Amino acid sequence: MTFVNPQDRRSRRLSVVSQLSVALALCCALAACNKEEPAQPTAAAPAATQAAPAVTAETAVSAKVSALTADQLREAARKAYAENRLYAPAEDNAVEYYLALRDKAPGDAAVSSALTDLLPMTVIATEQSVNREDFAEAQRLAALLERADAQHPALARLKASIAAQQDASTKRAAQQQLTAEEEAKKKVELEKKRVEDQKKQQEDAARQLAAQQAATKQADDKAAADKAAADKAAADQRAADARAAEQRAAAARQAAAAPASADASDLRPLSMPPPRYPPEALRAGTSGEVQVEFTVGTDGSVTAARVVRSNPARIFDREAVNAVRKWRFQPIDSPVTTRRTIGFNPQS
Repeated sequence: MTFVNPQDRRSRRLSVVSQLSVALALCCALAACNKEEPAQPTAAAPAATQAAPAVTAETAVSAKVSALTADQLREAARKAYAENRLYAPAEDNAVEYYLALRDKAPGDAAVSSALTDLLPMTVIATEQSVNREDFAEAQRLAALLERADAQHPALARLKASIAAQQDASTKRAAQQQLTAEEEAKKKVELEKKRVEDQKKQQEDAARQLAAQQAATKQADDKAAADKAAADKAAADQRAADARAAEQRAAAARQAAAAPASADASDLRPLSMPPPRYPPEALRAGTSGEVQVEFTVGTDGSVTAARVVRSNPARIFDREAVNAVRKWRFQPIDSPVTTRRTIGFNPQS
């Protein structure tokens, strides 16, 4: 057995106690460090995000759009119109561009015409936004409508509908106590549906507008063609009237320059032998008459003769014409055409 000095044994006990004391102190210190400290005052949490203010007629056109020049606005409006961005999305649609352009060029008739075409579609889009409870979009569209025409007949109805439907939706939401997750999902679906609906609506509206413009152009082209035809007909008539007037004037000048023409009263017969009586008619005791038209030349001779009327027909025609061709008159200044009736009577 090993002998241990009592003094050493006491020293060892003291050393063990000392070590235990140190270990206990360390444990207490660690426990104190790990104990949860009382919450310290922290800076005030930021206020909840405030809802964006509702769009009004004054703010319907964004500062970004209003900052563009007139030429930039006109090009942006044309492009948006061509790409069917008629009233959406915000800050990049034809209605906003035309409203800003109207502020810079109030007398531009093309701008007024474009807005007139676009407002009915904006009204329909507002109603559809209300129906799908997209009230922010509905307010934006209604503000655009008010900015374009504060007296628009549909404006008061749309504002009342937005307010009523928004109030009803708020009450339903409170009753249903939608969770934050459900609300976020609903917003995502709403945004998706809005984009799809607006794309389809704007495409349909663009097609309708194109058809309307095509019909208007066709009517204008027809009216222009009709007017051109009427103008041409009037011009042709004026030209014909002018030619006729010129011909009458020329005839009048020619008549004034020519010597006075002779007429039947100027004929002075020199020789008018009677016609031979056809033997057959004479034996039959047939009587009749023949009207002959003949022309007397300037030398007094008969230059042409023809039967105008005879009774009975063809019995005395040949002899009447032969007799007239032998007639002679005094010379005259110009040829004269006249008629004479020659009678045939077997008893004369």
